[in-house]
Amino acid sequence: MSGHPNAAAASAPGPAGEGAPGRQAAAPRQVNVVLVPDMVQLDMTGPFEVLARVPGWSVSLVAATMEPVRTDRGLRIVPDVTREGAAPADLLVVPGGAGVDVAMLDPAWLAFVRRQANSAAHVFGICTGSLLLGAAGLLRGRRAGGHWQARDLLARFGATPSDDRLTVDGKFYTSGGVTSGIDLALRVVADLEGETVARKIQLAIEYDPQPPFAGGTPATSPPAIVQAVLADSRRRRAEREGRVAEAAERLGRT
Repeated sequence: MSGHPNAAAASAPGPAGEGAPGRQAAAPRQVNVVLVPDMVQLDMTGPFEVLARVPGWSVSLVAATMEPVRTDRGLRIVPDVTREGAAPADLLVVPGGAGVDVAMLDPAWLAFVRRQANSAAHVFGICTGSLLLGAAGLLRGRRAGGHWQARDLLARFGATPSDDRLTVDGKFYTSGGVTSGIDLALRVVADLEGETVARKIQLAIEYDPQPPFAGGTPATSPPAIVQAVLADSRRRRAEREGRVAEAAERLGRT
């Protein structure tokens, strides 16, 4: 999978593929999406599907090299450009996953995210992607969300953790876990291009979540399920805490 600039499609008549809303003029915007190994693919592909459908928006997948990036579940995603070749972003998207825990301690990724975010008009942190924004020193004094198993750690970077599914603080948009990235993408499309454009995309992708079970949050899940998920991820949580502590210490020295 790779990103696709769709600026040319903005002037084409009629829909540009199955489920695409009718094309109309929109302000050209460059969207850069961070790709790191062991990321959660849905953190990226969900928002990508929404953002790439906006007429005039060009979406680029940015990685350290041009080699395919392997997600935490084994999907290989082909980047469009390296960090060095990436154009300045109007919108920067940072997905989450275990790979973010490593990127938090990578000076090259921290410098890239900081540089791109400082010039971008809007910055997204999807799931634990907000931890990378925090490690880059971008969330001090701001409210920010993240996956329910990790958002408390945002406080180590000077942020106020938010339990909301979507959190907007200035130009920073952050979401809860994984699937909430789709909601966040629709929100920013509405904010930038108008609710009609966002609603067309929502209908085109038939986004109408009706899960078979109640319980997509800890508050709505049976306690036994919550405890089972926590037990399954105990080791990752311990590793993440250690890396966040180190990243916060480094940030404090900058």
